[in-house]
Amino acid sequence: MSICKLTVMALLVAVAVAGSTFVSIPTGIARAYPVQHAINVIGAIILGPVPTVIVAFVTAIIRILTGTGSLLAIPGSIIGAFCAALAYKYSNKMWLAGIGEVIGTGILASLIAVPYAKLFMGTSVAAFFFLPAFLTSSTIGAILGVMVASSLRKTELVKRFNSSLY
Repeated sequence: MSICKLTVMALLVAVAVAGSTFVSIPTGIARAYPVQHAINVIGAIILGPVPTVIVAFVTAIIRILTGTGSLLAIPGSIIGAFCAALAYKYSNKMWLAGIGEVIGTGILASLIAVPYAKLFMGTSVAAFFFLPAFLTSSTIGAILGVMVASSLRKTELVKRFNSSLY
């Protein structure tokens, strides 16, 4: 992995962590952070699957350690990042990266969060308890991420990393 790619990954982590400090939607036990989802989509489009999942994981750990995220940040961000990156990798369509984020976080991660919350947080909730919060947050973030990524398409940095955008 190049120094340039690692630098972009660190920048995306920083933006996601800083964004979670300022933009969050309280939804009961979980807090929704649309900036994280936007970063997942941007990373999926610019960097690819493995770096995007690393960015999501590092961001989730930092948010947990700093108190700006709960343990639900891990399944919520990693699954969405992985689905967004795979959707973009196999389609080369930005909007499908956004759909991958919504399906990965909004649906899959919200269902996985139920046993995860019971195991790690001692909370037992119904199967669809997390769905509204995760779906709202990931939808807002995915739309924002696709909009930002389409603007970034014109930059030299993105041209260097991802020639499939042209």
